[in-house]
Amino acid sequence: MSQKPADLSNWRSPPHNRWSFSHVDELIATATIAHGTAVPLPSGPALDLARVQFSSGSVADFLVASSTDGFLVLHKGRLVAETYPNMGPWARHILFSVSKSVTGALAGVLVGEGKLDPDAPVLRYLPEVKASAYGTCTVRHVLDMTVDLDFVENYLDTMGDFARYRVSTGWNPPNAALGTAGLHEFLATVKPGAGRHGEKFYYVSPNSDLLGWILERAAGQPLAQLMAEKLWQPLGAEVDAFVTVDAKGAARTAGGINTSLRDLARFGEMMRNHGRAGGRQVVPAEWVQDIRENGSREAWARGSMTHLFPQGSYRSKWYKANDADGSFFAIGIHGQWIYVNPARQVTAVKFSSQPEPVVDAIEVACVEMFGAIARALG
Repeated sequence: MSQKPADLSNWRSPPHNRWSFSHVDELIATATIAHGTAVPLPSGPALDLARVQFSSGSVADFLVASSTDGFLVLHKGRLVAETYPNMGPWARHILFSVSKSVTGALAGVLVGEGKLDPDAPVLRYLPEVKASAYGTCTVRHVLDMTVDLDFVENYLDTMGDFARYRVSTGWNPPNAALGTAGLHEFLATVKPGAGRHGEKFYYVSPNSDLLGWILERAAGQPLAQLMAEKLWQPLGAEVDAFVTVDAKGAARTAGGINTSLRDLARFGEMMRNHGRAGGRQVVPAEWVQDIRENGSREAWARGSMTHLFPQGSYRSKWYKANDADGSFFAIGIHGQWIYVNPARQVTAVKFSSQPEPVVDAIEVACVEMFGAIARALG
């Protein structure tokens, strides 16, 4: 047997990530999110990506420059562009923090079923985290990234809290110096900040792993099973997805979901269609509408991502540009995207293996690129 081209010590670093981002289940323990009966994606008039121009050149050239692994565009529900520079159509690629937005949609399903109250204290569902920052916040604070806590999202950290967090998830090699806690044990140790919940958008991934744990507790089901039954099967996905889990089976809902490109497009298109797919209401329309219309601009303005969306906001794990088209986004490190433009009826998804976790200039260019595509189509 040939040696794998990546391991836990290097799988997120170039050049290894070109392979590992679509082979995560060969490196990390996972739980299957089973699909059901697939709903076909009809084809529409082809969009020539080489002819769509914006400030960084043509879309086709930018996709190469931004280390794209797979890219797909839907217009009015029809497939108009699809390319796989570094993966096959059946491969499952890691979503990184786009996973947060999928989990946020799942939360809406449970709210619609009366199993989850977004305004309830976190402690109603997870009394285990009483001594942490989460002991005094609500589920809504968790959903909107307005928990005040003492934690820094430093992707290059090797020995601090973020490194300890990644070891707890099974994403980094075991390290005795960083402890042996699993993900849920780690979440119960996150320290409170010096401020108040609800005032500032503060992006930290543990919030979204906590949300996955809340959903499991509220529904009484394992996360992967819950996501399969409530999202992936009614959505009409054609390939099993999966989520990474720690040594005790805790799901990494902040970044560990892996899907095919087409199934991620189906998910984005469902969100564009007010939560409907294949004639079924998958996510409550009221939840999708709340994502589109709400979210504190004041909290966003106090955060550190205004360079991306100067007039933006954040609601239930989705970014909003608050532009004339009502565009909203799911974004993950290393270049993962869902773009939804309701006014122009466009949904686009991008998988990438960018060398660095975050490059502000590339993110800004991606937002501009998606807008250029939407204008070209509508």
